[in-house]
Amino acid sequence: MTNSVEAAGVKLARSARAGAGRALGMALLCAFCLGAPLRAQSEAPRKIKILTLLGRPLQLVIAEKQGYLTRHGVEVESENVASSEILRSNMAAGKGDLAYLAVDNAVAMVELAHQDMVIVMGGEGSQNELVVQPEIASLEALRGKILIVDAPNTAYALQMKKILSLKGLQPVRDYEMKPIGGTPQRLIALREHKEYAGSMLNPPALMTAKKEGFVSLAKVQDTIGPYQAAGYFAQRKWARDNRENLENYLAAIIEAQRWLMDPVNKQQVIDLWVKEFRLPPAIAAATYESSVLQPGGFAKDAALDMDGFTNVLKLRAEVENQWEGHPPPVEKYYDATYYQAALAIASGTK
Repeated sequence: MTNSVEAAGVKLARSARAGAGRALGMALLCAFCLGAPLRAQSEAPRKIKILTLLGRPLQLVIAEKQGYLTRHGVEVESENVASSEILRSNMAAGKGDLAYLAVDNAVAMVELAHQDMVIVMGGEGSQNELVVQPEIASLEALRGKILIVDAPNTAYALQMKKILSLKGLQPVRDYEMKPIGGTPQRLIALREHKEYAGSMLNPPALMTAKKEGFVSLAKVQDTIGPYQAAGYFAQRKWARDNRENLENYLAAIIEAQRWLMDPVNKQQVIDLWVKEFRLPPAIAAATYESSVLQPGGFAKDAALDMDGFTNVLKLRAEVENQWEGHPPPVEKYYDATYYQAALAIASGTK
């Protein structure tokens, strides 16, 4: 009898342990099944929406074609807009995550629109030139003329104001500035409206304009010096909240910029300009020679040119009389930690 009772007790205990084990297993399985999608959802990169002014940047095209975005687990959507004013408005309204544009637009958003923007990486310097109608022979001859710009209070318009001020010409008093839109739109406007005397143009529109007989009166590199033009900027909160995804995207663009500037890939780069931007082969080749090989073009590793950005702020202080003529330090607008992390990823050290 005793042995029978003991056997029954052992059997009951084993059954209880087995039941507890099954319950624990089911609990773990449920936790895994419920937790896995949540974990995957949190780890999956959110698509980055990039706003641009001149179509998709060449580096982005290369990053897609060479698989750099895929390798870094980044999804991208890009939207091209007609003017920097529209782009700034869309960024302020949260209709884009990241902008690739002259970084003076980020400064303008901070100072004029009171948006908390941050520049996270560079990309290109400025090779702009003041291009005018064929019959105009000097800067002084622009007195009383209409000059066209993207927006009158940012970036390349400020370059124009500075160049003309060297000859004593001031906006409103001596010439009119008319907003038209991005560089391609301005070149079209110069062709179609002879009353528009000139505009600031950069490659490849610059090469096209010269081939068509338009005349260059001044170069930014000669009159202003180094100038940080296109770079990436975002709302500061978005950058913080999406740091990992942002850094991976910037790493992919750094790798694309390296590929772009590698002499081995010269003909492929020219072919991309022909195919993606529909440039004539001669214009694409001239754009390569200028943008890749000359000062003010693509920057090594897409770095922000600190001297060039300092010049951006100095120009805004002088021409727009902002900050009572004393520009703030570059760190007010540029957070280098995103770029440094991206550079480490691209270089395989992170």
